[in-house]
Amino acid sequence: MRQDAARNRRAILLATEQLLSRHRPDEVTIEQVAVAAGVGKGTVFHRFGSRMGLMLALMQERALGLEEAVRTAEPPLGPGAPSRERLLAFLTAVVEVVGRNKGLIAALGHEVASMPKPHDGPAREHPIYEMWHGHVCALLAEERPDLDADLIADVLLASLHSEPVLHLLERGETDRLTAALHVLALGALNS
Repeated sequence: MRQDAARNRRAILLATEQLLSRHRPDEVTIEQVAVAAGVGKGTVFHRFGSRMGLMLALMQERALGLEEAVRTAEPPLGPGAPSRERLLAFLTAVVEVVGRNKGLIAALGHEVASMPKPHDGPAREHPIYEMWHGHVCALLAEERPDLDADLIADVLLASLHSEPVLHLLERGETDRLTAALHVLALGALNS
């Protein structure tokens, strides 16, 4: 039974990835995914809960490598380099992940933004953003404890979800975006 569940999960994620290579995320339905994966629609819902759950699971699969690299890669992305160098390496790596997954990230950003917000606390972010934000925040605070690292991390990462930046990525201008993020980060660190 567990082997079937694991196989179905892989098939569903692969089918979603293939559909996303041909269609915008808002055009991909659970029904299409189920047919392409060779499973029932109920299996997709049972495994992922919703369309957003499916998109989030796929993005988590794609971002897992970056999270692992932060913990285990050689410097400057991994441990051992000065925090300033690690921050720039991480921002470069994030732009690469976002550049490869721009449509998916836009869909997730829209889904998260349109979720009902709790009245007694901050909006719930998805785990990928929380990991990225936590890492950027920690590196900023390590380098400059006097900065509002939490807000600066939000400003740096929020730009990756904006329509103008997504259009820039669609045109393949990842180097330009990386350079701009480096300027912003260094501007904050050198202020």
